[in-house]
Amino acid sequence: MTFQSYNEADRSITRFIEQGDGDFETLALALHDLQARYVPAIAALCQNRGITPGSNHQIHQIPAIPTIAFRDMAITSIPEQDRIHHFESSGTTAAKPSHHWHHRKSLKLYETSLRLPFQKYVLNGKKWKGRILALTPLRTEAPNSSLAHMASHVLGSDTIHAAECCDNGWNINQHICDTACEQAILSDDPLLIFGPAFSFLHWLDATDTLHKLPQGSRIMETGGYKGRSRELPKNEFHKLLSERLSVPESHIVCEYGMCELGSQAYDREIGTRQERAFRFPHWAQPIIINPETGNPCAEGEIGLLRIIDLANVYSSVAIQTQDLARSVLDGFEVLGRDQAAEPRGCSLNLLQQT
Repeated sequence: MTFQSYNEADRSITRFIEQGDGDFETLALALHDLQARYVPAIAALCQNRGITPGSNHQIHQIPAIPTIAFRDMAITSIPEQDRIHHFESSGTTAAKPSHHWHHRKSLKLYETSLRLPFQKYVLNGKKWKGRILALTPLRTEAPNSSLAHMASHVLGSDTIHAAECCDNGWNINQHICDTACEQAILSDDPLLIFGPAFSFLHWLDATDTLHKLPQGSRIMETGGYKGRSRELPKNEFHKLLSERLSVPESHIVCEYGMCELGSQAYDREIGTRQERAFRFPHWAQPIIINPETGNPCAEGEIGLLRIIDLANVYSSVAIQTQDLARSVLDGFEVLGRDQAAEPRGCSLNLLQQT
């Protein structure tokens, strides 16, 4: 299979996302070949490795772009004059944030990829009739935050936002959070609370108030302390949320995403007691890579997480993260960040190699 244009690739992958029409590996390989023609960084990487169109036969052979490369170069096929938006990484330790560029078509595809898994894992496929509290700022206040963009797209216009932008990201307004909980309790409306782990801790560490939220309330937390708060093991963090907000552990779902991706993984569907493991939707697949060989790890072996993401039509279909992970069940478990990760067979230093 060969894509002759980005319009053709966009249409095919949108059909695959919405209808499952096609074969994942065939689409991924065809998309990579298209990107190797139009994304300069990918073209240079393929040239350096002697990779020619059609020479890859399995998805793990697609050369992956490390997330750190998004800091120093434009990993995009979108001409500069057509780039209307970008998302930035939110880590506080990086001297320079990553940039993931978008135009109207790429944003539309990104929003399609956002919506469907959120509806399944967080809303159980139903229309939400309760209240919503987001521990993120409004999208207009943080336009380059992919998380703020996600909140604005999947949560709706009635969402209460409790975050206020500052020089180091955003701060949480404790009073807004507590008031939103009190109003939900008074009206007996379930409350959906959405936000990163550090925002929850900023709020709960600032108050001793216990809230007994109505039945059906739920939490979506996106992880990512990023040095902005104390850190807790996942089970302790979820226990704290349950104790302080009266939301059962079965109604807490974790999401995994980053600005360099077009898709997100979730670790369970709200209301189930399925053992936790991150799972991407059918248009993205994780591969755990051995950092020494660049080959896929054996089942259960710890390695570096690589993601093949069809929603990344206009950037790179293969993304090499710095996250340590291992395969569990039918998904994966994230074990932390390898700060020194630049694995053999996965690294990219195009400025020196070309």
